[in-house]
Amino acid sequence: MSRRTERLNHLLRQEITELLQREAKDPRLSVMVSVTRVSVSADLHYAKVFVSVMGTEEEKKGLVVGLHAASGFLRRELAGRLTLRHTPELVFVYDDTMERAGKVIELIDQVRTSESGVQETGER
Repeated sequence: MSRRTERLNHLLRQEITELLQREAKDPRLSVMVSVTRVSVSADLHYAKVFVSVMGTEEEKKGLVVGLHAASGFLRRELAGRLTLRHTPELVFVYDDTMERAGKVIELIDQVRTSESGVQETGER
């Protein structure tokens, strides 16, 4: 990945996060949305925006639908804020990395608890 694409990924992530927090009026986007990362294609025409939300399954489904509905608005706002020859088309992808990380931590805690219980019974 070139340095230019890395800078653009970072800039898009910042701007989209700010737009979602301050400008989005859609009630489906009122949940706490986190833009985890942005990945721009090599030709800079498309940007995958990975988003995460802590909430119910209904809120998660509504989030993706709401983001797809707001993609035109977000793209237009980005075009006004950024000086790019071509503003990339936004494709939103739900990112469940945080949830999976939480599950892994829970499993590690369970193993630690069971190991400490086995050691305590073995020592007596």
